[in-house]
Amino acid sequence: MRMIDLIEKKRDGQPLSNSEIRFFINGFTTGDIPDYQVSALLMAIYFQGMNRAETVNLTLAMAESGDMLDLSDITDYAVDKHSSGGVGDKTSLIVLPLVASFGVPIAKMSGRGLGFTGGTLDKLESISGYKANLSEAEFRRIVRETGIALAGQSKSLAPADGKIYALRDVTATVASLPLIASSIMSKKLAAGAGGIVLDVKAGRGSFMKTPDEARTLATAMVRIGLDAGRDMVALLSDMNQPLGVAVGNALEVAEAVMTLQGRGPDDIHEHCVEIAAHMLRLAGRGDVRTDLAETRREVDRALRSGGAYEYFCRMVAAHGGDLRQVEDLSRLPQARLRYSLPARQAGSVAVIQADKAAWAALALGAGKATKADVIDHAVGIEVHANVGDEVAAGDRLMTVHANDEGRLQAALELLTGAVQYSAQPVPRLPLFHGLVDGQEM
Repeated sequence: MRMIDLIEKKRDGQPLSNSEIRFFINGFTTGDIPDYQVSALLMAIYFQGMNRAETVNLTLAMAESGDMLDLSDITDYAVDKHSSGGVGDKTSLIVLPLVASFGVPIAKMSGRGLGFTGGTLDKLESISGYKANLSEAEFRRIVRETGIALAGQSKSLAPADGKIYALRDVTATVASLPLIASSIMSKKLAAGAGGIVLDVKAGRGSFMKTPDEARTLATAMVRIGLDAGRDMVALLSDMNQPLGVAVGNALEVAEAVMTLQGRGPDDIHEHCVEIAAHMLRLAGRGDVRTDLAETRREVDRALRSGGAYEYFCRMVAAHGGDLRQVEDLSRLPQARLRYSLPARQAGSVAVIQADKAAWAALALGAGKATKADVIDHAVGIEVHANVGDEVAAGDRLMTVHANDEGRLQAALELLTGAVQYSAQPVPRLPLFHGLVDGQEM
């Protein structure tokens, strides 16, 4: 088999066989196939696309290019979640302890951020001593002892995906539906879950800008999971404004802790209840006939009671984190400068541009523009209003947390025009735009 034949075949719009895809993935992973030939094939895929079978075969080949995590010694049915990323998206910090509080073991490997604000691990490392990089033995021990672990993704999981993504990033082939879907799902399949809940964002603060685009991606990923023998649900959530109040690592940890204590913002509370309810449904809180509305009510009661907070504390302690910073949130990293951004006029908030808030947080140092950047866990933005709120001129709309005057000014420039007003009442944005349920496909 020759790589040039695969390039020509895909260039001409023909589907690749499973054996051809395996040849390409295995050869690239071992270094036997050069970057320039893989780049050519990726560009052919970008223009010609892949059918359902090709996409599934590509995903499985990438998943099986390294270790496949077996969690059967921890639980007979593992559940996982994945968010496509967003502004103020601290849901894993809340949802995972919440699900664990129902007796469902959580063994999750998560990632770091690049661009916008930090990833889940970057947020957790706002807590002094939190050890995200664990050996597999440590990871399994923590899950057995506490019921929950949230650690960094092993480099041995889906290594082909990492190599391919690095090429996509520099060859303008990132925005390819089969390549996006297979990249995300290869890591989820390798992580050992039997049931997966996807939170696919749509809006200004996400990669998919419209609900239709998000549904297309969600459908592709759900089909991959189903064909690979997993139970799948994808929720389509809105990302036109930040989720919750906090955007930035320590700020988001504090908001997550308050939500786990039953005193968080309504939108993040409701969002997390919905995700957790679907995870519990898959985990077997009941069978497929389970009344989701009743499960949702149980989850809501559990989150309001503060019971999930205990599981978050267990996790932090098991990972070596300083619990004093969880028990007293003022001990978390604090920025030196705080600047209040007032409403320019009275009216109903019509637009809060999530992408501008994200780029402003990045300018403050809350995320990474390059892999070499160092994250400042203390900085970020609090967005005190939501679309549909009535405000008076001079009301506090945002609080900017900064450690550097120059970065503060850069962030304020990016926030110029981020909020727009209307003299007429504006309806609130929905939290979700629907779902793609694998049980109905």
